[in-house]
Amino acid sequence: MIELWLVRHGETPWSREGRLTGWTDLPLTSGGEDQARELGAWLSPQQFDAVFASDLQRALGTARLAYGEPLVEPKLRELNFGELEGAAWEGLEAHHKNALLTFDSFQAPGGESTQQLTDRLNGFLDQLEPGRYLVFTHGGPIRALLRQAGQDRLVAPCTVVALNWTLRQPLFIHGKEHTNGH
Repeated sequence: MIELWLVRHGETPWSREGRLTGWTDLPLTSGGEDQARELGAWLSPQQFDAVFASDLQRALGTARLAYGEPLVEPKLRELNFGELEGAAWEGLEAHHKNALLTFDSFQAPGGESTQQLTDRLNGFLDQLEPGRYLVFTHGGPIRALLRQAGQDRLVAPCTVVALNWTLRQPLFIHGKEHTNGH
């Protein structure tokens, strides 16, 4: 069995402002660092076969503060928002909002499609041996993997989503659902 504990990174300046953050390499805010430390107290008794993180500093910083030094994996990056990178949710055109909310066939102009994101993530997961893994990543990858497990939800910063990946079944969610509508 492959058990995944997926962690969305802590708060960044853009997540706090409701802006689309894909491959822009933003640090955590001080509040995001506090979120990661609080999560660390909850994660500390857990043991994993390996710990991975996206190569973007918000995921790496969360991993280091919450658990320790991870193995860096670029395939765990957020969706590439292309020309929409940094755009405020409130300012997005309705068709972009709807496509992001449904998440089925979204592709940002000059960016990556949700299918390309899913393929990239599955390429990483297909290399894992049976075991228990802690994975620090982003909201889009967590949503893409949850959808493959029959769920669809947005999660707030520093939320943990555990999946039995072998059976594509959710095990639990520790944290909050995202409340900003995106």
